[in-house]
Amino acid sequence: MKVPTATPIDIRIPAQDYESEGAIKKAISEHIGKKVDDISSFEILKRSIDARSKTIFFQLRIAYSLKGMPIISKTDYSKSYPTLDNKAPHGVIIGAGPAGIFAALKLIENGIRPIVIERGKDVRSRRRDLAKIHKEHLVNEDSNYCFGEGGAGTYSDGKLYTRSGKRGSIQEVLELFVNFGADADILVDAHPHIGTNKLPKIIAAMREQIIACGGEVFFETKLTDIIYTPEKQIDAIEVIHKNEKRHIATKHIILATGHSARDIFELLNNKKIFIEFKTFALGVRAEHPQQLIDHIQYKRQERPSYLPPAAYSLVTQVKGKGVYSFCMCPGGIIAPCATNPGEIVTNGWSPSKRNNPFANSGIVTTIDDDILHEFDKSDPLRGMKFQQQIEQLCWALAGKTQRAPAQRIIDFIAQRKSKDLPDCSYQPGLVSVEMDEIFPPAITARLRSAFIEFGKKMKGYLHPDAIVVATESRTSSPVRIPRDSATLEHPEVKGLYPCGEGAGYAGGIVSAAIDGQNCAMAIVNSIKERTFSTN
Repeated sequence: MKVPTATPIDIRIPAQDYESEGAIKKAISEHIGKKVDDISSFEILKRSIDARSKTIFFQLRIAYSLKGMPIISKTDYSKSYPTLDNKAPHGVIIGAGPAGIFAALKLIENGIRPIVIERGKDVRSRRRDLAKIHKEHLVNEDSNYCFGEGGAGTYSDGKLYTRSGKRGSIQEVLELFVNFGADADILVDAHPHIGTNKLPKIIAAMREQIIACGGEVFFETKLTDIIYTPEKQIDAIEVIHKNEKRHIATKHIILATGHSARDIFELLNNKKIFIEFKTFALGVRAEHPQQLIDHIQYKRQERPSYLPPAAYSLVTQVKGKGVYSFCMCPGGIIAPCATNPGEIVTNGWSPSKRNNPFANSGIVTTIDDDILHEFDKSDPLRGMKFQQQIEQLCWALAGKTQRAPAQRIIDFIAQRKSKDLPDCSYQPGLVSVEMDEIFPPAITARLRSAFIEFGKKMKGYLHPDAIVVATESRTSSPVRIPRDSATLEHPEVKGLYPCGEGAGYAGGIVSAAIDGQNCAMAIVNSIKERTFSTN
């Protein structure tokens, strides 16, 4: 029977054999019933680790060719874009995170000139403001881990794993990252990851492409008003650019401001543009020695060099409410991610090699109206206000600096204050605080029960040197900006396209990028329809 060229097959090989071309060819030959010498070339399409048994395997999806068939060559992921002039139709994008950047590239691809408005600084200039948070405990409300070119993901990990395949092409997004400088491994790994050390250069290359094609990108430019006609058609925006007020006429706005742009939620609410409360998650960031997580997951005293630092994923239900790990960072660092002075927010990130000595993960629980019973149920900003309340309490309890409240996990479970704290990756420093002083009893009860359950699932997880750091509060937007499912426009304001995490339609870099592309295509379709009807 003739086997077609590059037929994908699924094989398993021992992890230690992954770097051996001969071992992979042998596994292919055994799978298809051909001689090893008959296999002329192969390409790994996907890979994941199976560590459930004593022998650790790589699960591989492989395309291959046999002798006499075309050799599989590396795919060229380069992409060309047209150059547009000022006569081209334009669309305004608010926010230069993944949703905004990918929206801009998709507009260019379809002959529409993007004007990108970003409140923060360019990706390189952001670094100085991040350093000030770590060293001087100073938070710039417009330039921090959440705000600035590339958005929250640029300096907080660059994870690319998503389940949003039904909304758009994950492969297209990953290939675009490769086109702009990412390692092609992201196309193969089951949980792709670029790394905070590499992502800034990729984001800068995307911006340079946008500008080279005739688009415009304005940094340190803050949206202050959305102007629409009496018929509620977008007409213009008002921005502050380096202390100068500007007016930009437009019929199309992609609002991709991210989940932490609280002033935008307030602006929409004050202008009576309909928004609504959305459930979100909040909790703590748990940190362990990476060597411990490796030992638990790989069941070995030392992690072999051919295996990556181990990750974990945990989920449980406590009285019908979910508690789960979020944004797990092997070999990672806990980062200070507040967007305003007077608050403490944590997140995690890893460099591309994931070679730091700690592993951290958000451990969060669902926040719904059962938790928010003290807030007005008619207030769409009640979730946001609860976030602020917790973040500000953390700041006060930890000494009114960027030091964060922390507690050993075993002490948290035992409901006692930690006498001392182990070393931690959180650079501004820690203060021993009981989590029960920060969170409502319903939250601490859920987290406590969940940690006990996680300790049963991962023997050794409840280690004396494992700690929880408060607070992990920016998992997703606490507000949804509604939109029509067909046009992706706001149901009340024509030409306003709520987009990405801030609008409640994404949860990470890739899903935000896909949503940005979808909103861009909605503008393309709107302009085509208007042009057709005019003609």
